Amino acid sequence: MGRVEDKINDLKNREKKILQMGGGKAVASQKEKGKLTARDRINLLFDPGTFREIDMFVTHRCVNFNMEKTEIPSDGVITGHGLVNGRPVFVASQDFTARAGSLGEMHAKKICKVMDMAIKAGAPFIAINDSGGARIQEGIDALSGYGEIFYRNSNASGVIPQISAIMGPTAGGAVYSPAMTDWIYMVKNSSYMFITGPDVIKAVTGEEISFEDLGGAMTHNEKSGVAHFACESDEDAINQIKVLLSYLPSNNMEEPPIVDTGDNPKRVDPALDTLIPDNPNKGYDIKDVIRSIVDNGEFYEPHEYFAGNIIICFARLNGRTIGIIANQPKVLAGCLDINASDKSTRFIRFCDAFNIPLLTIADVPGFLPGSNQEWGGIIRHGAKMLWCYSEATVPKLLLITRKDYGGAYIAMSSRHLGADMAFAWPSSEIAVMGAAGAANIIHRKEINGADDPAAKRQEKIAEYEDLFSNPYCAASRGYIDAVIVPSETRPRLIDALEILCTKRELRPPKKHGNIPM
Repeated sequence: MGRVEDKINDLKNREKKILQMGGGKAVASQKEKGKLTARDRINLLFDPGTFREIDMFVTHRCVNFNMEKTEIPSDGVITGHGLVNGRPVFVASQDFTARAGSLGEMHAKKICKVMDMAIKAGAPFIAINDSGGARIQEGIDALSGYGEIFYRNSNASGVIPQISAIMGPTAGGAVYSPAMTDWIYMVKNSSYMFITGPDVIKAVTGEEISFEDLGGAMTHNEKSGVAHFACESDEDAINQIKVLLSYLPSNNMEEPPIVDTGDNPKRVDPALDTLIPDNPNKGYDIKDVIRSIVDNGEFYEPHEYFAGNIIICFARLNGRTIGIIANQPKVLAGCLDINASDKSTRFIRFCDAFNIPLLTIADVPGFLPGSNQEWGGIIRHGAKMLWCYSEATVPKLLLITRKDYGGAYIAMSSRHLGADMAFAWPSSEIAVMGAAGAANIIHRKEINGADDPAAKRQEKIAEYEDLFSNPYCAASRGYIDAVIVPSETRPRLIDALEILCTKRELRPPKKHGNIPM
C-alpha cells in the first residue's frame, strides 16, 4: 500500500473510533434509559445522507486533575449541518456517553462555530441538550464557554429560528441557552431543567423534591411555562421539531414556505353559524373555530399545557403560514391573566420577527380580577401584550366571535393597536363591560329608587344590550371593517390575508424600545 492509502486508512480508523462515542458500555447505558444517542438523534433529524459533521477531531486541552490522560470523543458534542425536509439546518448534539456531555472550552467553541455559521447562512439552529453541566475540571474556561453561547443566542434571536431539544439533564448555567432560544422541547421522564438540583435545595432549604417534580417536562410545560412542548420520547420530539420547521422561514429575510394543502379557499362551514351558545355565560371550544377556518383543520400548538385560557398555534390559510392567538372560553371564561399575557406576547414577537401574519380570535370578558393578579404585576404583564401587538408590522387580522370587553378588547389586537383588517360575527359584543355591570353603574340611582328595582335593572340591562352588546356600534365608527356570517369566515380571512401579504410598514428609527418587562 502506498503512503496516501495508509493515511486514508488512518483517517478512517480515527473516524471509526470517534463514531463509537463513549464506548459500548456507555452507549448501552444511554439506551437502557430509553434515550437515543447523540448520533442517533442527528440521524433521525436530518434527511438520510445529508448530515455533514464539523470538528469531529476537536479535543479538550485541559491538564488539571490528570485530564490530559482523558480522551473525550468529539469533546462531548457533535456539530454540523444537513437538510431537514430538503432545507438547511445546523445542529449541536451533546453526547452524554462522552464524559456526560459536560461542557468545556472546546465543546463550547464547537457549538459557537456552528451558531456563527447558522447566522451567516441564514439557517435554523437546533441544540440537543443532554449534559451533566459544566466540566468542573476546566473551571472558568467552562463558564466562559456558556457565556459565549449565550451571547450568540442573543445575536441570533430574531435572525434565525433557534430550537432547543432537552433530552437529558440540563442544569445550572446550561438552562439559560435554551431559555434564550425560541422554542424548547422536553421529553417526559427523561429530561430535566433546573438552576439548582434537589440535593442542593434539600441542603439549603430542607425541602425534599424529586427531579421530575422540580424540573421535569410536565413541570415546565404546565407550571413554569419555560418549555413549549412535552414529548413522549426522543423520536417524538424530533418528529415534532420537523413539523414546527415546516411552518417557519429559514431566517428573518425570507417569507414562510407556501404549501399546497389542497383545501378549498372558498370553503364555508355552516356549523359555525350555530356554534356560539345562546347563553352568553356558557363556554365553547375555540379550537372548533380554529379547525373550521384553517387548511384541513390542522394546527400546531405550542404551550398546550400552560395558560389554557389563551391558545397560540401555527396553521395555514390557503397554504400560507399564520400564527393564531385565541381566547379559550372553556378556561377562566377566556380572561387574560399574567400567564396568558406572557404566553401570547412572546408568540406575537416571534411571528413578527419571522414574517408570519397574525390572526387574533377574540372572545374575552376582561382581565382576570384579584389581588394575586394585581400583586403579580398584571399591569406590567398585560402592557407587554399591548406593546407587542402595537410593535408588530406583519399583517394583523382580527376576528371577534363573542365578548370583547374593556381593556382586553384593546389588548386583543384591536384596530387601535394596528389591526389591518377586523371582522366580527353578529354574535359579538364590543363594549366597555358586560351589560349587567354597565347598567348597575350607569343607572344605579334609578334602579335603587324604582318601585321594582329588579324589573328596572332588567330594563336597563336590555337597553344597554341594544345599544352596545353587538358589533354595530364599533362598525359604525369604522373600528370593525365587516360584520360577517360565521360560516363564511374562512374565505373572508383568506381574501384579507392575500390582499395584505404585500404589506409594508415602517416605524420611527430607534435602537430599540423599552418593553415593560
